[in-house]
Amino acid sequence: MYQSEEKDWKVFREKLPEWQEAYMERLIKEYAELLSSDKAASEKFWSLDKRIRADRQSFGVRVNEESGSKLKNILTGLIIEHVISLEDLQDFSEELRESTSQWIQTYCKNLAE
Repeated sequence: MYQSEEKDWKVFREKLPEWQEAYMERLIKEYAELLSSDKAASEKFWSLDKRIRADRQSFGVRVNEESGSKLKNILTGLIIEHVISLEDLQDFSEELRESTSQWIQTYCKNLAE
C-alpha cells in the first residue's frame, strides 16, 4: 500500500460523481443523435436498447468507491473507456498518476501488437 492511498481515495470519491455526470450527459447526447436519425423507428429503438445495455457495463456508469478494485485499476478503466483523461488525474498523488500512466502505456502497447 502506498503512502497517499487514503488521500487518493478521498479525491476519487469527490471527483467520481462529476465524472459520471459528464459521461452520462455525453451518452445522452449520443442517444439523442441516434433517435433523431432518419432510420426506421424500430431500428432506432433496438439500436438504443443495445447501446444502453452496453453502456450500463462501462466504468463510467457502474464504478463506485465500493468497487473492491484497486484505485489504479479503476482509473485505468475510466481512461481506457474515455470517461476521463490522464489530465483529470492532476489532483491525485504523483505515485498514482505515474503508475496509472504506465498501465495505460502498457495497455496501448499490447493493443498495437
